[in-house]
Amino acid sequence: MDVEEMVAIFLHIISHDVKNRIMRRQFARFGETVSRQVNVVLNAILCQHELLLKKPEPILGDSTDSRWKWYKNCLGALDGTYIKVNVLASDRPRYRTRKNEISTNVLGVVSPDMHFIYVLPGWEGSAADSRVLRDAIFRTNGFKVPQGYYYLCDAWYPNGEERAFGLLKGRWAILRGRSYYAVEIQCRIILTCCLLHNLIRREMPMGPLEHAILEDSDNDNEDDDMNSDFYTHIETSNAWTTWRDNLAREMFEQWLGNRHT
Repeated sequence: MDVEEMVAIFLHIISHDVKNRIMRRQFARFGETVSRQVNVVLNAILCQHELLLKKPEPILGDSTDSRWKWYKNCLGALDGTYIKVNVLASDRPRYRTRKNEISTNVLGVVSPDMHFIYVLPGWEGSAADSRVLRDAIFRTNGFKVPQGYYYLCDAWYPNGEERAFGLLKGRWAILRGRSYYAVEIQCRIILTCCLLHNLIRREMPMGPLEHAILEDSDNDNEDDDMNSDFYTHIETSNAWTTWRDNLAREMFEQWLGNRHT
């Protein structure tokens, strides 16, 4: 099997969420061959994670982006999403979400242009977002927040944009339905889909799917650390809370002023 056919089979599986037996019939290959080559492509993409993950870049003070110009030194946004997984019956209570689905709680960190900076799948669906974030920060090669910089997050995290997750699931059907694979393999697939998402956005920053998501969003109106280069805890900070409140007040006052001019 040549590389083009291997990649075609892999992309067809993750794009359309089809089973091995369907691919075996469509490509006239043995099922074992399909499984083996899919794993080869999966591993090859994961080996490129350092090249495909986005390096964080702060918002500059002179930014002209209407959505991000207020957030000087912001590196992006973080949020969590649930993706269905296949686990043993004994493990299902731990992976059961509030919506009674068997899922993994995935932490995603994205840049302002919706490239993934960091992804952590694998946590049980019952795990709190704050617990997942804590694990990401304390890992040896985990999620890092340099001193003086920050990420936006939603209320479930301790003091973003979910558009990237919507785009990710819209593009890769394998992330929307029930998984046929063991949870370990599904987590590797999640990471791979995020890496391919970044690669596609490098070549095509705005596609039809992005336009649809943007339109939907517009319609909805949407001190111990001083000795370290990175933040090493996630407890709520009074200083950051004050900064957030002052920023919100400044944005509101400017909006109010523009409204009366």
